Amino acid sequence: MDDAKKTDQVSGDNATSPAPSASQEGEGFQAAAFQEVDKPTVPVTGDSPPSLDVIMDVPVTLSLEVGRTKMSVGQLLRLRQGSVVELDRLAGEPLDVLVNGQLIAHGEIVVINDKFGIRLIDVVSPVDRLVPNS
Repeated sequence: MDDAKKTDQVSGDNATSPAPSASQEGEGFQAAAFQEVDKPTVPVTGDSPPSLDVIMDVPVTLSLEVGRTKMSVGQLLRLRQGSVVELDRLAGEPLDVLVNGQLIAHGEIVVINDKFGIRLIDVVSPVDRLVPNS
């Protein structure tokens, strides 16, 4: 008696059986029957424009970038409370508005009911959005 059959008899598990050997292949087996899949009711291609309703609830992350700087790991490790890091942007210069890391607009900070907000002053054209951020 081979080991796979012994394991089945010991465990009492008949739900799985060993793979058929080359001599058993085709014995007691039949081809699988599949049901026909219905054609879609909404055309995949056609005259009607695709609906954006399916993505309206997809969450995105909107963030503002004040500026950037480059520094070595040594400089980073020397930062302490009260350290000042100079950024590459001038005071009063518009902030970058990013959606999922992609630049979509420029804006300025506003205060709304004691909370920060942003007023968009320039929206990046869809063509310019295709250019990767540098």
